[in-house]
Amino acid sequence: MILDLDIGNTLSKWRLKDSNSSEIRSRGAVWTREEWRPGADIPDLDVVEAVRISSVARRAVLDETVALLRRRVGTVHVARSTHEALGVSNGYEEPARLGVDRWMGALAGYQLVGGCCAVDCGSAITIDFVLPGGRHLGGYILPGLRLMKESLKLGTRNVAIDPDSEAEELLEPGRRTVEAVNHGIYMAAVSAVNRIYSEVCEQQEVALPLLLTGGDARVVSRGVQAPHAVWPDMVYGGLEACFPLTASERAGRLSGAPEVPAPVAMEKIRAALAFSMLL
Repeated sequence: MILDLDIGNTLSKWRLKDSNSSEIRSRGAVWTREEWRPGADIPDLDVVEAVRISSVARRAVLDETVALLRRRVGTVHVARSTHEALGVSNGYEEPARLGVDRWMGALAGYQLVGGCCAVDCGSAITIDFVLPGGRHLGGYILPGLRLMKESLKLGTRNVAIDPDSEAEELLEPGRRTVEAVNHGIYMAAVSAVNRIYSEVCEQQEVALPLLLTGGDARVVSRGVQAPHAVWPDMVYGGLEACFPLTASERAGRLSGAPEVPAPVAMEKIRAALAFSMLL
């Protein structure tokens, strides 16, 4: 089995992948911690032959995790943000400072569709652009839905937005405080994603395929105007592309990769952007 770990500052996600069939056998998530408990926080390592890790947690967390895994597992791969990988050149002045989850998402998106816009809707919403040809432009970071809600300190932090709500409902004025908060942060998030995507595509004169991932991708997706796809395993896809361990991965097939709709024509993006600027 292959254990893939996506370690965030707050939540850590894991999955077990069959190294022969490439099937995903199980998956889960736990609070990020410095002392991991195999069999509780992560699967029993007796069945694991290789581990791949993407981590944005504190260095001590990563060091402790790697030390534990290397005592129990033969092969441990740790992803790093580098100057260049898989045909993509890192747009940061200091490439190592780009969050490795963003780098994995950019690499996965590029392997799947070439130039793309990768949006990760987690604690923060990050938006990264990779042009056809592999030049990563850099990106944007804004507060995620939960972080925006917590910042208001109105006692609504534990009332999540229903991911099945229609976008039209979430864009209407709220008639209770909880609704006003939820609808306001939703409007802020989706408006930012829509505007940033259109602005950068217009600046670069290219309509890019759009991919969303992260815990809030499903709800944000409902308000995104451009054609797009949701790929929950996008960070894992980057790990697969960087460290291919199965025959399927070596052939370039990434787990859970969605069908990505073609973007709209640049003329429509420009028209929508011009209209929004008049409002």
